[in-house]
Amino acid sequence: MSHLSEKQKETLKARLQEEKERLEQHFRPQEGDQDERLSDESLRESTGELSSADNHPGDIGTETFERSRDLAIDESLTQEQDDIENAFERMEKGTYGTCAECGQDIPYERLEAIPYTAYCVEHTPEQNRSDRRPAEEEVITTPPGGAGIHRQQAEGKFDDAGAWDSVEQYGTATSPAMDVEPGEDDYHNEGKA
Repeated sequence: MSHLSEKQKETLKARLQEEKERLEQHFRPQEGDQDERLSDESLRESTGELSSADNHPGDIGTETFERSRDLAIDESLTQEQDDIENAFERMEKGTYGTCAECGQDIPYERLEAIPYTAYCVEHTPEQNRSDRRPAEEEVITTPPGGAGIHRQQAEGKFDDAGAWDSVEQYGTATSPAMDVEPGEDDYHNEGKA
């Protein structure tokens, strides 16, 4: 921490304190909320529904997605909270601002951006990003040759996208084409005059 000036140290300490308070606010139960965290309650309890089999299957899918998202956010913020506590401990020990891997000074600009980091850019541990692909990709077959937007048009088949173009000549219920008097239908009387 010797490469940092006193003003820089105070600025970084204040930033860490702000981040800590922001995270504590996130985890503090709001008025009217239950004290239990998401992971401690069932999906039925968290949604307030009497049954998890709702009227529409999409509703339970949405609830499951939102719950998973909220749990992932909480996990990420808990990790950030731990990193901030560790940064305060490093400040107390006098090791804040030095890379935990190589011992070199971490540039002030990096600490300014990520005040709780314990690593220089070169030694930042890899994030837990999965290289796994969806299981469906293993069983999906490639589309036939020529598949795509213009395939049906090229094959001369009717395409839903061109449906309006095909029927627009007949008019709509409110178009002038429907104002024809009975017996004066030009469409059905073509060539009979």
